[in-house]
Amino acid sequence: MKCLLRLINKQIILGIINMSTKKAKYENEAISLMRSNDVAILSTLSKKQDEYPFGSFVTYCSGIDRSIYIYASDIAEHTRNIKNNPKSCLTIFKINNEFDKQNSPRLSIMGDLKKVSDSEVEYCSERFIKFLPDSKEYSKMHDFNFYKLDTTKVRWIGGFGQIGWLKNDNWLKKDLDWLGKEKSMLKHMNEGHSDSISAALWSLKGIKDDKSKILAICIDGYYVQSNEDIYFIQFEDISLTSSEIKDSLVIHAKMFKH
Repeated sequence: MKCLLRLINKQIILGIINMSTKKAKYENEAISLMRSNDVAILSTLSKKQDEYPFGSFVTYCSGIDRSIYIYASDIAEHTRNIKNNPKSCLTIFKINNEFDKQNSPRLSIMGDLKKVSDSEVEYCSERFIKFLPDSKEYSKMHDFNFYKLDTTKVRWIGGFGQIGWLKNDNWLKKDLDWLGKEKSMLKHMNEGHSDSISAALWSLKGIKDDKSKILAICIDGYYVQSNEDIYFIQFEDISLTSSEIKDSLVIHAKMFKH
């Protein structure tokens, strides 16, 4: 009986470890998809059509934490919907064109989409223009505003059998001690460690560019700009504090520098 109990306990522990490993894999893949894209389908509840789901094609950018921002016109149907009911879902995907398209990875981020506060507008504008420079033209129109998705649930489908609800903890808004230090971090990296940046870009993306530079940093990694293209380079672990960011950048410098 004792042997049987030990065997059962061992199987339970192995099952927990296996599930934890799977969830960690799903989260890493979800982050990569979310950070590497800027287009999605936004689902809102129709104000005009009795709250039937309404899908819109939108561009988005992600924040230093995993906040999602969109830039929307007041006259857009989805804006009217969220003003009436902020419950929304952003679905990000990457179509698998080589095999079964139904097996394509996709990420659904559910939450409440709300207009950002006045104190966040400058930050949103800088970040949006950095990643989506065409959006600068929208700023000349008075009816465009920034909205942030306050995440409540995250669903990942990496393909057949790779499905799960991700833990909310790391997807919620974070108060970061380095929020106002990003510009100085960028200056330090681009001026003092350009060789590490180009080495990471070559090692992970196969792009050779000695003039590449870091465009932005976030809790999950950093964005490298090479000519007109932007590539997301992911950290091994989430980095919430300034010291963790530094450690993660040092790890990459040692890992990829030749």
